[in-house]
Amino acid sequence: MNSDWLPSGDLRLLKSRAQLLAAIRQFFSERGVLEVETPLLSQGIGTDPQLTFFTTDYQLYPRRQTLYLQTSPEFAMKRLLAAGSGSIYQICKAFRNGETGRLHNPEFTLLEWYRVGFDLFDLMDEVEELVNVVFLPYRSLTCTHRVSYQTVFMQHTGLDALRFSLTDYSSYAEKTGIAEAITICGMSHALWLDFIFSHCVQPKLNDNALYLVYGYPACQSSLARLNAQNPEITDRVEVFIDGVELGNGYYELTDAREQDERFDREIAIRRLQGLPDVTKDLRLLQALESGLPDCAGIAIGLDRLLMRMTQSVSIDQVLAFPIAKA
Repeated sequence: MNSDWLPSGDLRLLKSRAQLLAAIRQFFSERGVLEVETPLLSQGIGTDPQLTFFTTDYQLYPRRQTLYLQTSPEFAMKRLLAAGSGSIYQICKAFRNGETGRLHNPEFTLLEWYRVGFDLFDLMDEVEELVNVVFLPYRSLTCTHRVSYQTVFMQHTGLDALRFSLTDYSSYAEKTGIAEAITICGMSHALWLDFIFSHCVQPKLNDNALYLVYGYPACQSSLARLNAQNPEITDRVEVFIDGVELGNGYYELTDAREQDERFDREIAIRRLQGLPDVTKDLRLLQALESGLPDCAGIAIGLDRLLMRMTQSVSIDQVLAFPIAKA
């Protein structure tokens, strides 16, 4: 009998998923944070050259329009913030094309939240509280490490993340068996940092602790604002457990002009790299122009979080039907 119809996920883990969702909703309810829903289909999309996306055609004769399946609900949630929603959170599906493997499924579940009046360190406090709450029934983490990107990069590579040297970075790549980085990364400081961090730093963040790595180099600013005291870094944090990246957060950029310029720079890079063209989200820019309140926000992949809570080896174990069985 063909068993292809059966789910991939362990049914016990699907119950753990339900408990995780309930715990998150209770966590934010106790803090007065409003749950919201925003569209998965939208006329604009993120411009980050590292992201690939799905499109679909909306057809209502004679109208035909290409829409994007969202890689995160960030832009629409910021429009709500600009409209005066106050602090909000959302649990939703997100989509990234070209990603599949032990830690990736093209369709995945995100928790994303924004806290009005929070800075990056307030946000890190809340991430630590949430992780401790949802991990409590499953495993105990030994501690939380809050460490700057420059410090942890230097500690594990001997390289300065804020000072790009092609000679030093290439020499390190050859010595550590990742010489392909020389061809892949070229003269792009941001690509070098991504490559070296993911291959040589991230796997070391694995001592049964929560890692909050903050202060990313400015060339990796994305949607974060530059640090007020040191414009060489951004107010950005990433979350790691067992060497697995779980989330990415920012003290959010509120300057519409700077955001527009970043979009244009990323679109230019995409064209240079021969990547699919994108439509930047003009409604987000209009929202920023109207005034986004000071806030910090973060997106956490719930499938990966559940993997780390239950120490599952593959994302397929915590999904009912991964892409191969969808």
